[in-house]
Amino acid sequence: MNIALWLERLGKADPGRPAIGHGRRVAATYGEVAERAARIAGALRGWLGLAPGDRVGIVARNSPEYVEILHGIWLAGCAAVPANAKLHGAELGYILDHSGARVCFASPALDEAIAAHAPATLERMIAIGSRDYAALLSAEPMAAAPCRADDLAWLFYTSGTTGRPKGAMLSHGNLAAASFAYLAEVDPVAPGDVILHAAPMSHGSGLYMMANVLRRAVNVVPESGGFEPEEVFALAAHWRRTSMFAAPTMVKRLVASPVDCDPAAFRTIVYGGAPMYVEDARAALDRLGPCLAQIYGQGESPMTITTLSKAEIADRGHPRWQERVASAGLAFACLEVAVVDAEDRPVPHGEAGEIVCRGAPVMAGYWNDADATARALRGGWLHTGDIGTLDADGYLTLKDRSKDLIISGGSNIYPREVEEVLLAHPGVREVSVIGRADPDWGEIVVAYVVGAAPAGELDALCLERIARFKRPKDYVFVDALPKNNYGKILKTELRVWDARRMKDDRHG
Repeated sequence: MNIALWLERLGKADPGRPAIGHGRRVAATYGEVAERAARIAGALRGWLGLAPGDRVGIVARNSPEYVEILHGIWLAGCAAVPANAKLHGAELGYILDHSGARVCFASPALDEAIAAHAPATLERMIAIGSRDYAALLSAEPMAAAPCRADDLAWLFYTSGTTGRPKGAMLSHGNLAAASFAYLAEVDPVAPGDVILHAAPMSHGSGLYMMANVLRRAVNVVPESGGFEPEEVFALAAHWRRTSMFAAPTMVKRLVASPVDCDPAAFRTIVYGGAPMYVEDARAALDRLGPCLAQIYGQGESPMTITTLSKAEIADRGHPRWQERVASAGLAFACLEVAVVDAEDRPVPHGEAGEIVCRGAPVMAGYWNDADATARALRGGWLHTGDIGTLDADGYLTLKDRSKDLIISGGSNIYPREVEEVLLAHPGVREVSVIGRADPDWGEIVVAYVVGAAPAGELDALCLERIARFKRPKDYVFVDALPKNNYGKILKTELRVWDARRMKDDRHG
């Protein structure tokens, strides 16, 4: 089934219902968006000569047009290749080249940056809002092209923190399964509800677009096109019953904002991309009320591996509340989740291993990369590369990415465990723990800290709460930690900082 049928049907059944908001105004109804998407599809298949299965890039900042472009690509039977608009032109050129995209939609001004690195396979660049774009909307509309559940819908390019990004192949069936899982277990959307796209629509936030279309909600794009706490609070107050996807760092910025907010305006704030520390969750509940839900997923299983519900996060009276809030929750109903050793054998409850999963949302594989596909999907399970534990009740706790594990003196140390302790100090605003090569121990634990806290007090806190061998041997105080465009702390870059700092110290 073509997932764009949801929009096509609503354009006929409920054409006057608000579909897209831009800031505080209604930018388009479902009838209008459905017609515009159908005309884009007609132009792609007719004027531009694309065939079913052809890839179409989207390199755009958040905008109201994102919804119609994405659905127009699907209505045409083509596959969308959304890319982070903040990437360098060379990185975008690689994605367009690797995907074989023939057409690319781009935000104004970005088309020039892309053109400098455009591959030979790219036939047309269309700036959103330009005359060329307006011309597409005069094409004959086309009905949704027939698609099978396993037909490619979205090439989701991974962040590429350890080399070139890979294109996870997400089918129409994958996206439908992830949408059903979201509605069933994270956020039961009702007609007229709102999803606010303050995070990039090319990634997590955009993956919730389809579920909200299915349920006749309003996809609202901030006028800024991004995340500004004051704007988020104002829009939530205006639209009411608002949900949004946010990285934990975004939630922290909402909590820290001095702007008055009405917690009742938020229906759900879904956080993911990284676990939220317990102290941060506590502060967010105090400030924003019982609206927090957590998801753990990857581009390879879009936003859908485990979830921790709003009710569980809000239930501070539960005897195991702290443990559960520190976890990533329970497996989604449509998935199996396990923790395995190096030979892919399940490990006992509480023992750390690699997190694997299988089920309807899991990708078909990586685009044009049979070797990486075989490694990631060996034995029929998606191997996430994340380290975690499962308790006897089925709750999954993330430890770290396998590459972030610190081995000191033969003992495994998970940075997240140390970070949780350090964040309990009121003077620590942010912290990231990494391993530093050491001739005696193999690695030693190093903590990069944003805030003002005496190292002695941090040491005492660690000695009070965790084993002595896990405490940092060095504390480095910095003004900010390196992050990617989604707010994730980049431990890879932090290791580069640390190596450079050690080199400078030796030559100083």
